[in-house]
Amino acid sequence: MLDKVVIANRGEIALRILRACRELGIKTVAVHSTADKDLKHVLLADETFCIGKPPANESYLNIPSIIAAAEVTDAIAIHPGYGFLSENADFAEQVEKSGFIFIGPKAETIRLMGDKVSAIEAMKKAGVPCVPGSDGPLTDDNKRNLQIAKRIGYPVIIKAAGGGGGRGMRVVRTEDELVEAIAITQSEAGSFFGNSVVYMEKFLENPRHVEVQVLADGQGNAIHLGERDCSMQRRHQKVVEEAPAPGITEEMRKFIGERCARACIEIGYRGAGTFEFLFENGEFYFIEMNTRIQVEHPVTEMVTGVDLIKEQLRIAAGQPLSITQDEVQIRGHAIECRINAEDPNSFIPSPGKIEHFHPPGGMGIRWDSHIYAGYSVPPHYDSMIGKLITYGENRGIAIARMRNALRELVIDGIKCNVPLQQRIMDDENFQNGGTNIHYLEKKLEAEK
Repeated sequence: MLDKVVIANRGEIALRILRACRELGIKTVAVHSTADKDLKHVLLADETFCIGKPPANESYLNIPSIIAAAEVTDAIAIHPGYGFLSENADFAEQVEKSGFIFIGPKAETIRLMGDKVSAIEAMKKAGVPCVPGSDGPLTDDNKRNLQIAKRIGYPVIIKAAGGGGGRGMRVVRTEDELVEAIAITQSEAGSFFGNSVVYMEKFLENPRHVEVQVLADGQGNAIHLGERDCSMQRRHQKVVEEAPAPGITEEMRKFIGERCARACIEIGYRGAGTFEFLFENGEFYFIEMNTRIQVEHPVTEMVTGVDLIKEQLRIAAGQPLSITQDEVQIRGHAIECRINAEDPNSFIPSPGKIEHFHPPGGMGIRWDSHIYAGYSVPPHYDSMIGKLITYGENRGIAIARMRNALRELVIDGIKCNVPLQQRIMDDENFQNGGTNIHYLEKKLEAEK
């Protein structure tokens, strides 16, 4: 097992990683910005190392400082968590070249799956179903682009190959809009992502967002751990996640899961990963792969009993998977609500000092968070301050427990989105299951 790990992240995921390391007897080094010296995982870590000023590009995105922290503390490996440098192939490469273990995939795998065009090509070769599209990047040949769109059928969507987080996408509904839309998206992609390559796909009008969790050890073994539904979104950002996805049959799960696991083997994948799909009319359409641990990984852990962070650490230490596909069993239902420090109506971030804090409790309740009474939420980073997860023997019980837990949760001194999560849990259509990715935005618009 690894001797000492640098946790190259902050907030709840850093604390989650620290706890997994403690269970495996691994020493931890918490790197932090000057604004984060009072973070819970920083106070609990075996060693700490300040890597810079509050702005992320001077701290959590500062590759030389993070590698220096590993060198100074004699660490063996670096865990990037999610966000920040977790899907940065250059960072993974520099970590390995500096003699440390990157707890995640190889740099070439991150590059392959980070480019949406090459990722789709790799998935098609592996038999993973994809959205009908241009089968490669678009060129400046407008006649060819118009022919591709006609073959796919309108509406289509133009996407940046290096895009993500809802950026670099433009829906085109008529032939007259296409040429200009491609040019604008190419320009935006170059500015946002440093990569102006774009491609075209069929635009699905009312899909759900369903994703498949995988683990692979890089030694020829890969498994899937079922699916999650992440369709409750606002501005392409997930708000509520659950596992398993409502309405997905065992046959569907086996079909898509086996193809994802096989794809992992074919691309030489190592670590935890997530295949994201649009799901419409009973069909899965691959959109991208996240080559890291996901924010919503706890719901999968709750229904499978598999600790995904500990599996990441074991894989990084060179161990084979500790579980086979036959041993993976999905039991019950889990729901996760993201708790953000923001106004529940305007969604404006609300940093500041937490005066009073009380976490919920009871059967089937899990609270993943770094906050505590007296902690000051800094204005420099993402507004998520915790994840509330409930588990039940079925979906109805999980929802009932979430409604209770949201009522019990007390966070005073700042605004947070608990009222929004309560409205979602009380929503009849959400309770019935199967809402699409546009549902929440339309609900919020109707409530204005």
